[in-house]
Amino acid sequence: MRFASVLCNISIAVCFLSTAVFAQILESDQVTKDFLKTAHHQSGKVAPNNHSSQGSPHDAIPNIDSVVNFSGQFNANGFDFLDNPQKKWDYNMVGNRPEHGGTTIINAPIIPVSIDLRNEDGSPRFVNGVRLISDATQFVQPVLDSPVFSNATYSSSNVPTQFTDAIQRAEFFSKAKPDWHTLLKPVVKTPRTMTLLKGTYFFALNDDGSCCAFILVDEGTFINNFLPIFGINPNTVVGNAELAGDITTQDISTFLFPNTFLFTGGDLSFFTVGFHTYDFEPGTNANGNVEQRFVLNYSSWVTPFNFFGDNFEDVTALSHELSETFNDPFVGSDSDHGLTPWWLSPNGGCQNLMEVGDVVEDLPGATFPIMTNGMLYHPQNEALLPWFAFQSPSSAIHGAYSYPDESLLTSLSPVEHVFCQ
Repeated sequence: MRFASVLCNISIAVCFLSTAVFAQILESDQVTKDFLKTAHHQSGKVAPNNHSSQGSPHDAIPNIDSVVNFSGQFNANGFDFLDNPQKKWDYNMVGNRPEHGGTTIINAPIIPVSIDLRNEDGSPRFVNGVRLISDATQFVQPVLDSPVFSNATYSSSNVPTQFTDAIQRAEFFSKAKPDWHTLLKPVVKTPRTMTLLKGTYFFALNDDGSCCAFILVDEGTFINNFLPIFGINPNTVVGNAELAGDITTQDISTFLFPNTFLFTGGDLSFFTVGFHTYDFEPGTNANGNVEQRFVLNYSSWVTPFNFFGDNFEDVTALSHELSETFNDPFVGSDSDHGLTPWWLSPNGGCQNLMEVGDVVEDLPGATFPIMTNGMLYHPQNEALLPWFAFQSPSSAIHGAYSYPDESLLTSLSPVEHVFCQ
């Protein structure tokens, strides 16, 4: 605990009483604002239930009710999960095929999710007379004004466009028609609240004592409160939005959280700030009993408190997750769509998924500052398809492997065995 310095002339007892008036006594699960300065951030991975659909690698994945998508294939030397050599790899992306041209507009609901911190018995929690509720709605307008949903100028497009569209145009630059765009149409939906019991979270207050500078949540608890597990559970944030019709299978939905970071297994040195996934639900009579996939992401707004000691702030997490959604909406779950040769990135990451943001996160210069609507935003640079395809030279814009900063990735990963062993 920390006590204010007070001049004391009468007695030790009186001195202690006087300092208590000015004391800032930390709760057992309370941390200071600078707690995260030595921590690391990362993108999480939440895979849907195992299931597969068989289809041509050049068509949309068949027999699903979900966001518009197209598939493709590339050849590259690599190894599968059993460490067997593999040459052909399929991918699946959001939108329509680049060589067909035209603009695809996808509804993009934004659901702000506030955090209500409770005592162990579920009663409202107060610290120094302040109710512990962190409001997500305050970040909705800055997100709408950001390059994720507002237009900016990019070298990959002859007209101003959105960040995710610019990334996609850059990686298919050699084959995309000039009028090919995949755009998000944001619409703000009913705010939700996630209630957490003491023992599943840590928190830091703002300088004025209000809640909260940030909240750290146990990842398992978060997912159980966020995603339905069996059926459309109205007691989960996503299930509630599905039942209300605020999100549909044709959307790419964003659940926006206020400085809410996830930890795993009690490790408070690494935090997840976002993940993309989809909620799988059985078909209904209304849709011909075709399986339903609600494509979505959890992304935290990051207030620039220098939480992580770098420029990871504002919409960095959201740009990361939406770019990965565009490149692999179904998280590598369909007939190996989205699986790539095992790769080792410059930041030390090892994977076999087309996680375009994970390749460059935490690198110096990982973000690409863009000024829109009077604010400097920090979307993240992304790796491009040719990097995962081990393609040399790259068929992307200017032979690049990353975008918008084309100089961030200059070389390919070595060919790796399973788990880069």
